[in-house]
Amino acid sequence: MPKRGYHHGNLRQALVDAALQLIESKGPTGFTLSEAAKQAGVTPAAVYRHFEGREDLIAEAARQGYEIFADLMQYAYDKGQPSALASFEATGRAYLAFARKYPGHYIAMFESGISVNRTPELAAVATRARGVMEQAAHDLSQHIPPEKRPPASMFSAHIWAMSHGVVELFARNSPGSQSPFPPEDLLESGIGVYLRGLGLITPDT
Repeated sequence: MPKRGYHHGNLRQALVDAALQLIESKGPTGFTLSEAAKQAGVTPAAVYRHFEGREDLIAEAARQGYEIFADLMQYAYDKGQPSALASFEATGRAYLAFARKYPGHYIAMFESGISVNRTPELAAVATRARGVMEQAAHDLSQHIPPEKRPPASMFSAHIWAMSHGVVELFARNSPGSQSPFPPEDLLESGIGVYLRGLGLITPDT
């Protein structure tokens, strides 16, 4: 079996890529390090030169996922500027788009049981991703009277939870959870209801 990682000088990334494919097809606990090594074209012993174990490998997949996620969220936020409302709504849609385009990363980040505090690097990039949504929430909350204004962290957490719920229940083909509406429509209408309740968009007449 050719040692592709050695030849290309990027064994670490080859193992992460292999793990992402296995996570997507078998789940975060459904594969072994030996399987990841085989898929990457190296011996199982070679894995331990870069990772202490499977959880360490999954944590690196999650870290890379958060890097992509944070960049995507930032792009969505920037694209919505200078409208605070457009930026806020765009970050919610970006969550759904990320889950669909990067399922292996998404599972490693949110379904593997790996703590974001496992490494300083993982914690830092996860904080950066959350920070973009909190900034979008903070911008929009300035349009709410101070006495009625929720903390930006709570505001963003509500939308994060709504986005996550739509992804988990309806965008990732959960058994028995087919929705009569497209996930994008569910998320859009849910955010709309939430923002109307805060008086940020005009109620339907």
